[in-house]
Amino acid sequence: MTKQTFLHDKHIALGAKMVDFAGWHMPVQYSSIIEEHKTVRNNVGIFDVSHMGEIIIKGEDAEPYLNKIVPQNIDKLTNLKATYCQLTNKNGGIIDDLIIYKLKENEYLIIANASRIDEDLNWMVRNKVGFNLEIINESHNYSLLAVQGPLSVELLREVGLNNLPSFFNIKRDEIFGINVWISRTGYTGEDGVEILVKNEFSEYLWDKLLEYGKKYNIKPIGLGARDTLRLEAALHLYGNDLDENTTPIEAGLSWSIPKNKTVEYNGKLIIEQQLKDGVNKKLIGFKMLDKSIARHGYDIYYNKEKIGNVTSGGISPTRGDNIGLGYIKNLDNLSVGSTIQIMIREKLHDAEIIKRPFITKRNKNN
Repeated sequence: MTKQTFLHDKHIALGAKMVDFAGWHMPVQYSSIIEEHKTVRNNVGIFDVSHMGEIIIKGEDAEPYLNKIVPQNIDKLTNLKATYCQLTNKNGGIIDDLIIYKLKENEYLIIANASRIDEDLNWMVRNKVGFNLEIINESHNYSLLAVQGPLSVELLREVGLNNLPSFFNIKRDEIFGINVWISRTGYTGEDGVEILVKNEFSEYLWDKLLEYGKKYNIKPIGLGARDTLRLEAALHLYGNDLDENTTPIEAGLSWSIPKNKTVEYNGKLIIEQQLKDGVNKKLIGFKMLDKSIARHGYDIYYNKEKIGNVTSGGISPTRGDNIGLGYIKNLDNLSVGSTIQIMIREKLHDAEIIKRPFITKRNKNN
């Protein structure tokens, strides 16, 4: 049976087009994807992302345990700080990409992708042997609302949130008398927050934010615009740009991997070898040189030879062209500015490798 968030009936009442996504019945759009996309880039939008997973790791061994299952230095995480992580298997492949928040000593919150909650929990339990801690799946007890866009801070201050956390921090606060966790994170490349709230208060909070947001031209935003927004910001989507056969180094996430972590973690030998010697495949960003659109799974060519495949692709409402991400062979003569081809309906179309992200991100404001 397809799962529903606590806000499901709100989406229906707003006339949303609903689709099945990662086992959930979710709104893909309310008006048009482009209109919703531009709302987030220019004003403020609100997303129901309650399908995401929330896992609590607590106990005296929480820190060393997390240090074993992700490549990042969890011991350097201070209270109420967050870090972007990958949950790696023994070959360095990515089981999921996560945000880990240190709520307090010996207690951490993990935000996981909706499609990977079961796999994550299975792997976490398998790696728990010898550690004194609890793994608590809170996913069905909380709703998660994202408020994103250049006017998000003004809206949040209007409703009494005057001391927002800084980028990649989290704090306890109250909004409309409701106790919530607020984190300065998002999946759009814009400034904003994600609000973790007990399910029973989610509908009230949703309605109040839409009410107070009218003066800022707020709109509810569906998964369609969420995807075009994250693509412009070159943010990975698990299942498209990340999977268990791809390492963080191949995925262009070397910036997130500490070079001097002494603690052993799953896949460490392979990841460190790739940091030293390089990789056979690499993730690139590209723009189409005509009006064609590259889609997930399309083949990438160079000099009439297949060299990879598109993982994410679509229109860029902000740029006005069509963009994409893909993996190609790590050839020395292919870099930013090089021309490649995408096979679309049995015909090759030119594309140019360009720098990522595709737009200037504005999500590091204080």
